[in-house]
Amino acid sequence: MNQISFANFLQSSPCILGEGAVIERLRRNCDLELDPYLVNSAFIYEDAKRAALEAIYRQYLDIGRAFGLPLLMSTPTWRASRERIEAAGYAGADVNGDNVRVFDAVRKSYGEYAENVVVCGLMSCRGDAYSPADALEIDEALEFHAWQAEKLAEAGVDFLLAATLPAFSEATGLALALAATGRSYVLSFVVRPEGTLLDGAPLKEVIAAIDAAVTPRPLAYLVNCTHASIARAALTHEVNSSSLVRQRIIGLLANTAALSPEELNESTNLVEEDPETFGQTVAGLHRDLGLKILGGCCGTDDRHIRSLAAQLTTGG
Repeated sequence: MNQISFANFLQSSPCILGEGAVIERLRRNCDLELDPYLVNSAFIYEDAKRAALEAIYRQYLDIGRAFGLPLLMSTPTWRASRERIEAAGYAGADVNGDNVRVFDAVRKSYGEYAENVVVCGLMSCRGDAYSPADALEIDEALEFHAWQAEKLAEAGVDFLLAATLPAFSEATGLALALAATGRSYVLSFVVRPEGTLLDGAPLKEVIAAIDAAVTPRPLAYLVNCTHASIARAALTHEVNSSSLVRQRIIGLLANTAALSPEELNESTNLVEEDPETFGQTVAGLHRDLGLKILGGCCGTDDRHIRSLAAQLTTGG
């Protein structure tokens, strides 16, 4: 795998398009069953499931290429910890490495445009991403996440991304695990409009503490699984945010629903937002706050990402 320097990619790109939802779109497909442990990480081992998974990624790649925007693509390894791989019966397979190789091949199939696509190795917290009470302590998180971080790094991802993080303690342990691989890495939080993580830790304290405690520090930070209006409120909060926060948080992968995690957990129906509205509000964060990586999370599909790409390229 020919690795792309994500630091250089970031520096040379005024704006990077993020993909939209993947797991949620697969869940809506009644013909496909998500694994109770690995969710979509083992889809690559079954032809029909692999085809459905690739089709979603190719929609996002097609949009990025059509609008001439660099694209951030993440491996479907959000839940591929050693614990879950063993529980699902895949202990003999290199689930993380195989996913990296499959989606590197998908990227390479786009010819010259492949040079404008970065592939990150995606990880997350051990437990429920909406439940900070489930979060691991720092030492536990370092021990738990080191295995997957190393597997993704060995497979040659361009960088590592730990996303949908609700709590300060596990985020710190994850940062230590990712830093130990020697690869560039990024942390992404779920935030509240008050400028905190879901566990109540202020963004300005979390970022300052992780930057000081971990060497090398994260290349940058993101917010994900959060509506654009909530992210904007969090980043501009007078008490819990800061100029450092706005410097270090460089992107948002946004939900379509302006709901709290608790409300989303209780919602039985998909809460959609008009794609045009989504594109305008998310692109507005590039214009107003300088966010560079912008894409989608829960509730989004190719329509939302296409609208966002149009807004980012026209400035409309």
